[in-house]
Parts: sequence; C-alpha cells; structure tokens
Amino acid sequence: MTTQPHHHPDTITDAQASPDQEMPYAELGLRAEEYDKIVELLGRRPTNAELAMYSVMWSEHCSYKSSKVHLAQFGEKTTDKMREHLLVGIGQNAGVVDIGDGWAVTFKVESHNHPSYVEPYQGAATGVGGIVRDIISMGARPIAVMDQLRFGAIDHPDTARVVHGVVAGIGGYGNCLGLPNIGGETEFDPSYQGNPLVNALCLGVMRHDDIHLANAEGEGNLVVLFGARTGGDGIGGASILASETFTDDGPTKRPSVQVGDPFMEKLLIECCLELFAGELVEAIQDLGAAGISCATSELASNGGSGMHVDLEKVLLRDPTLTAGEILMSESQERMMAIVAPDKIDDFLAVTSKWEVESAIIGEVTGDGRLTIDHFGERIVDVDPTTVAHDGPEYHRPYARPSWLDEINADGADRLERPADASGLAEQIVTLAASPNCASRAWITSQFDHYVQGNTALAQPDDAGVVRVDENSGLGVAIATDAIPRFAYLDPYTGARAALAEAYRNVATVGATPRAVTDCLNFGDPENPDYMWQLVETITGLADGCKELGIPVTGGNVSLYNTTGDESIYPTPVVGVLGVMDDVARVVPSGWHRKGLAIMLLGVTRNELSGSEWARVFHDHLGGMPPQVDFHAETALAKLLIAISERGISQSAHDLSRGGLSQALVDACLRYGVGAQVEITDLATDGELDSATVLFAESGARAIVAVDELDVEAIGQLAESYGVTCRNIGTTGGSDLQITTAVGEVTLPLQALRSASEATLPRYY
Repeated sequence: MTTQPHHHPDTITDAQASPDQEMPYAELGLRAEEYDKIVELLGRRPTNAELAMYSVMWSEHCSYKSSKVHLAQFGEKTTDKMREHLLVGIGQNAGVVDIGDGWAVTFKVESHNHPSYVEPYQGAATGVGGIVRDIISMGARPIAVMDQLRFGAIDHPDTARVVHGVVAGIGGYGNCLGLPNIGGETEFDPSYQGNPLVNALCLGVMRHDDIHLANAEGEGNLVVLFGARTGGDGIGGASILASETFTDDGPTKRPSVQVGDPFMEKLLIECCLELFAGELVEAIQDLGAAGISCATSELASNGGSGMHVDLEKVLLRDPTLTAGEILMSESQERMMAIVAPDKIDDFLAVTSKWEVESAIIGEVTGDGRLTIDHFGERIVDVDPTTVAHDGPEYHRPYARPSWLDEINADGADRLERPADASGLAEQIVTLAASPNCASRAWITSQFDHYVQGNTALAQPDDAGVVRVDENSGLGVAIATDAIPRFAYLDPYTGARAALAEAYRNVATVGATPRAVTDCLNFGDPENPDYMWQLVETITGLADGCKELGIPVTGGNVSLYNTTGDESIYPTPVVGVLGVMDDVARVVPSGWHRKGLAIMLLGVTRNELSGSEWARVFHDHLGGMPPQVDFHAETALAKLLIAISERGISQSAHDLSRGGLSQALVDACLRYGVGAQVEITDLATDGELDSATVLFAESGARAIVAVDELDVEAIGQLAESYGVTCRNIGTTGGSDLQITTAVGEVTLPLQALRSASEATLPRYY
C-alpha cells in the first residue's frame, strides 16, 4: 500500500517560482560550474529530485567525465578486422562476442572498491550481484564469475577485517547464485591500505538471437520495476562514495553501502531468462549505480524516446523515503523492463510465478522528455540524454611527474644477488611463501569452482575455462591480470604488460584470444600526476589491443582511490576472453606424471626492476619495467595454441610474477610431481647470472611439459613460429632440483608446499 507523504515535494512549479533558492549541489558532489550548466539546460533551477538525478548521473562513477575523452581511443583504434567477432561493443551494459556455432558470450568487469572498504562483506557481495545483473540484462545466462582483489599490507591490523569480509562476501553471494568462481587474482601492497580494490567479472552465454539491448522504444509501452523493493540502502553510493573522498557529514545519514540478497537475485536470473525466452519484454535494464535515476534516463536516452514515471507507484521497503532518495537509492536485485501493453498480463504471470514483486510505474512516450510525478506533482522534467549521456567532459591537465625521474633511474641492477646455491635455495622458498606468490587456497577454497558442471579449468591454473555447448565441447577461457608495480614505474608499459599477460594466460590453456574487458583503478584525476597515469594507461591498452588485433568490448573506470595525499598504484585490470573449439583439450598449469620433458619458451632478459624478487628481498621499486613485445607474445600464443590443438602439451604455465623460479614451484606443486632442471647454460653467456635467470619477469615466456617423443616436434614448431625453445629438464621425483651456474639446489616439494600454503592461514 502506498501512502501520501507528509511533506510537500519540491515541484517544477516551485522551481519556476523560486529561481534564487539555494540548492545543496556541493553536498551532492557537484561543482558550481556543473550546477550552472544544469540551470542552463533546464532554463530554471532544478528541483530537489532533478538535482539528485543529475548529481548521481554526472558523478565520476556514472559519467566518466574525467576519462571519456581518452576512452574514445578504444573506438578510434578498433579496426574493422578487430570488429569481426564483435556483436555488441562499448556503450551497452556489457559487450557481446561471437564464439561460433550461433553462440555468443558477454563478459565485463566492474569495481566495487569504496563500498568494500566501508562494509567489506556487503560491498563485495553487491559488487558480484551488480555485475551479474549487467550480464542478465543483455539476455544472457550468467555461467561464471571471477574476482580481482587488492588489499593493504598483509600484516596490517585493518587488512584482516577487509580480507575476511570481502572473501566471505564474494563466496557467499556467488555460491548462493550457483555460479562457479573460475579465477582471479589477489595482491597485497601498502598502497591499497585505505583503498582496497574489489573488481568483479561475470561471464554470460546466449544464442545470437537472444541478444537484447537496453533501449526504451515504442510509444505507449509500459515501464515496469521488478525485483526487490526500494529501500534506503545505497543512497549516495555512486555520487558520494565513488566520486570523492569520505566525509561523515554528507547529504544523507542513511547506510551508504547496499545490502545484497543472493536468493532474490537467483529468482531474478530465472525470471528474466523466462521473460526473454517468451519475448515478453522489449528491453531490460539493471538498477545498479544511481538506481532509478540511471535506469529511466539511460533507457529513454538509448531509445531516443521519452518516458513518464509515477514515482509513488514504486514499491518501498521504507515509506519515509523522499522522492530524491527513491530516485538515488541503489537497493540491489532490481530490474526495469519495457513491456508492450498486450504482453503485460503474461509478463506479470511470469514474475508472479518466480515470486518476484513488480509494479507498473510509467510508460514510454514520444516527446523525448523524461517526466516524473510524485502523487500528481511534477518533480522531474528533463531531456534524458542530458542526464545519461551528455554529462560534463573534462580535459583535465596531466603531465609526467618529475618525481618519476629519480625512481626510473634507480634500477634493480645495483641490488645484491645470492652468490651460491644455498642463497638461491633460500630465496626460491622465501619467494614461494611471500604474500603475492603464496598459495591462494585459503581464499579460493571458499568459492565453488565446479557448480553447474561446466568448469574445465579454474584457479590455480593460468585461466578459467568453461564449456558453453555440451554437444560440441565449445567453450571459453578467461584470464585477468594487473601488474601495478610495472604500471607505477611506467603506466604505458604496465598496461601493455597486463594485457600481454592475460593474453598469454588464455593461450597457455589452449584458447585463441578474441576480446578484452578492463577495469581501470586510479587515484584523484584532479591531480595531474595521477591523471597522466590514467591517460598513459588508456593509450597503452588501446595501442596494445590494436597490435594484438583484439577489441575492447567494454569496461569500468574507478577514480579517486586516494587516501589523504596517498594514491593507490595505478591498477589497470585487463581481462582477455579466448575461444576453444573443445574444452576437453585444456592444458593445466602443472605436470601430473614423471618422465616428461620441460621446455622453456621465449627469451629471458636482465629484467628484475619492478619484480617480486626486488620487492621481497630488497623492498625496492625502481627502474623501468620489462619491455613488452607483442610480436613475441603473438608468436608464443600461436605456438601454445598449436601444441594444445595437436594434443602434445601435458602442461603449460606462463612465466610472470616470480619468474622461472615461481613457475617451476607452481608446476611441481599443482599435482605434487617434482622436476630436475638445468639452467647453467642460460647463465653462462655472461649476460645473465643465475638469480636473474630464476627471478627475472621478462614477458613472452612459458614452460611446457611434453612427452620425450614430442621434443623434436616442439622444437620444429617453435622454430616455425620464431620462438626460442630450450629443453631444460625432466619431471619426476619428490624434489625440485635446479642445477645452476653456482651449484645444485634441491628443494623437497613437501617443504615448498608447507611454506606456500602456510602464509595466508598464518594471518587470517
């Protein structure tokens, strides 16, 4: 039941009659010049409800006002050839990619950083919920999730609070939805102490005919809000939390972090898929950041139509909400549908069957305006495009910071390396147990990887792989990577390195890379230093995608990840999606039997700057990151895919964080089978010492394990693709033995496993 409010809303008539009334635009995160622009657009002062809408839709989180002039590079640098498999590109809820046989997948990664610091469990849980609804609204069935996490120092007293809440929130929500969590990454660094990063990715699948766009078209069609009721949680979320630094005296005292209900979301998934299957909806838009403000304005703007809404028809959990608060609420598990009048009874029958509440709150009009009434009083009358798509665009000043000169000049060459075998052995074990190389099992064991029965690979393998078609075995692989230390030293190269690593990981399991999504996490864009990092990153990614020939399908930008004067390291998370004709031939990251030959692919260079080795043993971050060579990356990827297609490789693992040392440890521990490796000749040409061979993080490298009979074939294939290939050892035994230029290293696997698996439980 809806009740008449006790207060009189601020109407359009009031706004016209009181042009000089002071409006609280600054408290809502708007600049004076932005407020003046709103007045100019409307030809009068905004009402409270209009001000709420503009403030939240023009926030950094929703409008990309600092980044969109630079994000245009993704479109500009995408060639027709790159668009070959792209069914839906940037601008919709998520990109859609053709994977063959009439199948399409949609995938996207988004941030829920600030809410996850304030309220880690709900912040992370609703981050998963939000990205899943983006995927549903495209017409797809969600089939997997991944997460990309960055926390403060592992031993800081506040880190445990955030880690426990975030991990439990992701696991609790995803497991309840019945979605396998197939991969991701976790990193600890003091730069994230006051600004942890919680990025969530969802993958969905559909037939080509099932694709739906979020456009409100068809005059007279009905606007239906369905799902959970609208409450006071999440008000000011996008406008305040994700736009500016925290303050206690913001415009609302209500809880600022949304509260998730995964069981309602599960009902919504099935309900939406049945509505799509029955062709009962023209469009569906999820209600995420900015709630009803976003859904109404974006649907109307995308459709080039108009929309009228009667706000009192919105079902409320809290009857005391003001009109502005109803418009801004970010309550979870809500969707908005556009439904033809002759289908509304069938629509309501489906929502009723799934026990999903729904309310007809308005209709599509032909006048190009978005009008909203509250109990018969007109409180919003705007051009929806000015709210949703024509927000401010800033050309913020940026310049390479002078403080980088000293940092880039201080490379890792001066750092002391172990001179003998015992020193190397100690460092291999210490590195394997360090916070960023140690086993992630404490985290990943809280997630279900195999629910739905279509997971072919999941962490700790190089990429997550899921089957899409049970008959043919067609499937997709996804890997996500970010290398913030490289990005700090050189954001252009760091972004390209993250792209290269995700691309390499997808190829390592045997899939052909096809598309990219990204989540760009940065500091305050009003600081020219951090703005420069963002611009360099976008340019590096756009250039890299063009060189690799795969398009960016969509993504997310999260700015103001700053505490006081301290910013996070620039953290561009890059997700690469690959296609596999048959997931039965996936290649795991470790060897499972003795007697296999271990081949090292690619060239190791003297590249220790920015490495995990420099961090762990010298607390050092300086120099320039390893060079990125996309010609070498594509050659390596083609080789890895070819040996997977021929069924030759028994295992494959890329070389990245921790270098060859960590890759060998990972591959041995995966199935508990040791190895005997010889790297003497790699260090004898005078260019490299044994520590560099083991710990350098040069790109375009991998190790593969093959039958002895296939060594020659691998060599010939590698030569045909122009990839350097060396046979460096054999699998077997219960130790990892490495013969180096300074002596023999023998490490029992049991000791390595104990060291690696003890780290996270020790702190958490």
